[in-house]
Amino acid sequence: MTAFISNERRARLIEGVHAAGCEVMAIYKDDFSVETKADQSPLTEADMASHHALIALLQKITPDVPVLSEESDTIDFSTRQAWQRYWLIDPLDGTKEFVNKNGEFTLNVALIEKGVPVFGIVYAPVLQTTWVGQVGGEVFKIAQGIYINIQVRELPDPDAAPWKVVGSRFHGAEEVESFCAGLPQHEWVSMGSSIKLCLVAEGHADLYPRLAPTCEWDTAAAQAVVTAAGGEVLNAHTLEPLRCNQQESLLNPHFIVCGQRDSRWEDALSAALNK
Repeated sequence: MTAFISNERRARLIEGVHAAGCEVMAIYKDDFSVETKADQSPLTEADMASHHALIALLQKITPDVPVLSEESDTIDFSTRQAWQRYWLIDPLDGTKEFVNKNGEFTLNVALIEKGVPVFGIVYAPVLQTTWVGQVGGEVFKIAQGIYINIQVRELPDPDAAPWKVVGSRFHGAEEVESFCAGLPQHEWVSMGSSIKLCLVAEGHADLYPRLAPTCEWDTAAAQAVVTAAGGEVLNAHTLEPLRCNQQESLLNPHFIVCGQRDSRWEDALSAALNK
């Protein structure tokens, strides 16, 4: 466990993320415009309001730690590779969900040490739910103000209780369908943003295959939560844990989130990727 995150510092971070979420909700409840970024992804004033609020929060609490946000100016790898510790944030993960007003969006804050997400906060303001994980330390969710310890679940016997597979309603349908075709009996749950990883962390889902593009800020905070809860976020091709800030590109490889490794889903994944 990183001693860098004391209980007092963690409490201040959670409070600050919730405050940023209040700014997002004020925009969510009103009319707002939607722009299109160079990569064709949507951008709203809520993304930027959260970005500025979270940057200010982290600079106040940890002024000596660099911060990288999805909405930051580009920072060259020549600078980033010297960072042993930094904050990685996605001010509004699931902007499509935000625009569609289905409530399935999050604010994500992760602490990265030597390429490993070691602490994360994932806040879903519409759901009034926050997931917090510290690798080697506590992991819990806060639902309507109640703190609940969480952990991944053991894979059930699929003949008695179907596995639960969670995925995006927008991305990577063909390869994911091929993967699911190779699984034992299972149920499919559609969900937006990094909530999908958190469902695995709290034992409400067993697998989350992501066979479409994402960036490191999309996953880092929730990866820390999953890891703290006893699960893994693995490169789909190598089955090694995802790492951050290892190259110029901030794109993730395809990955799978699991509560438990099992040859049945590993074989189905290999077959889907090599089809």
